[in-house]
Amino acid sequence: MYDYRYEPHNVVFMIDNKSFFASCEAIELGLNPMKAVLAVASHQQDEESYGSGLIMAASPLAKAKYGLNNVMRVRDVPSKKEAPDLILVPPHMNLYIKRSTQILEIFRQFAADEDIHPYSIDESMIDMTKSWHLFGDDPYLVARKIQLEIKNKLGFYTTCGIGENPLLAKLSMDISAKHRHSMIAYWHYIDVPDTIWQIKDMEEVCGIGKRTAKHLRRLNINNMYELAHSDPAILKKEFGVIGEQLFAMSWGVDRSIIREQYFPKMKNYGNSQILTRDYTDQREIEIVLREISEQVAARIRSHRVQTGCISLMVNFSKYRLKGKRKGFNVQQKVCPTNDNDAIAAEVLALFRKNWHGERVRALGVSCGDLHPDNYQQLTFFVQPSQQIKKKKIDQTVDQIRQKYGFTSLVKASSLLHGATAIKRSSLVGGHNGGNAYD
Repeated sequence: MYDYRYEPHNVVFMIDNKSFFASCEAIELGLNPMKAVLAVASHQQDEESYGSGLIMAASPLAKAKYGLNNVMRVRDVPSKKEAPDLILVPPHMNLYIKRSTQILEIFRQFAADEDIHPYSIDESMIDMTKSWHLFGDDPYLVARKIQLEIKNKLGFYTTCGIGENPLLAKLSMDISAKHRHSMIAYWHYIDVPDTIWQIKDMEEVCGIGKRTAKHLRRLNINNMYELAHSDPAILKKEFGVIGEQLFAMSWGVDRSIIREQYFPKMKNYGNSQILTRDYTDQREIEIVLREISEQVAARIRSHRVQTGCISLMVNFSKYRLKGKRKGFNVQQKVCPTNDNDAIAAEVLALFRKNWHGERVRALGVSCGDLHPDNYQQLTFFVQPSQQIKKKKIDQTVDQIRQKYGFTSLVKASSLLHGATAIKRSSLVGGHNGGNAYD
């Protein structure tokens, strides 16, 4: 049980741009995003991966009319004959980033920077506690004012959840606001029995995934009401600290303050990619691994740190033999370094030790246990002058690429069949950056 008198009573807005990627494309084409039948599809252009693209976003009407969703393969989209009014467009990630930045600028008209938290590229959380009264007599009316400002200036439709804490704001947006004509919902602590406890499908709640919901059902907890009236001690025993969080969520309790941002003490840097096809040739796989390793090494050099622990993630194809492992995730402690060759050598050694000829579909490399880059460990096997020279070469390559782009200087191996670095250098977030609307 919680006594709401002692919980934070703030005014938090959670604002989501409806079908953001699809809306960006519709607006650029001069269409109303709520009336357009449009989807953004990550088409693959090469023959070996043709049809493996995904629907990244679909307009509300495209979802309603043709059942499109964000996990659908391009090959499963209705044909032109079946859906003559459906418009498929490639992604333009640079456009989406630009529009997201413009929306953040509008938010800054209503709240201080420290009270604005971009939740994702299309969602933001704003603590309006100290500023909402400057713009209206009621938070609901202020939310409407923000909606109209975004609609009139940029053309986007937005949903807004308002709550006395970030959790209530998020849930009111996800569960209620998107189904209301005004696209605004306001949840208070006093509303919890009529709002959160009425949620039957626990997966609808942000933070409760399918695995967690399945575990809860094994405990005979089938909905949010039953979760709120379960034994917190049992939840903690089954889930640890997460169990306490689940119980608090069921009562609408969230004590986080947006301006009090959390900065983790331990950091790591990594890159991963899903390959456009299954890789079975060891040479091709190792070319990609070396490319990723060098990209990660450049990242940690840019942050002036060295790594003391290197991790490798390899996921196998969904067409693996039944009963066989899905992949592996291994790591190795190393003498602190940010040298390209040293990191790549450790990654390749981990791969050769753990790979047994399976079909590979995804690769990832990360570097943790970070140390300041203010010293260099010498070895008996390489002359100190050569080590220092090698470090300067890596730094020079970084500077050239930073100034002139990645493709200004690449290794010959990146021109071989199977390499991905050059092709991916033009992508933003793994997708086409695009300049059609610039």
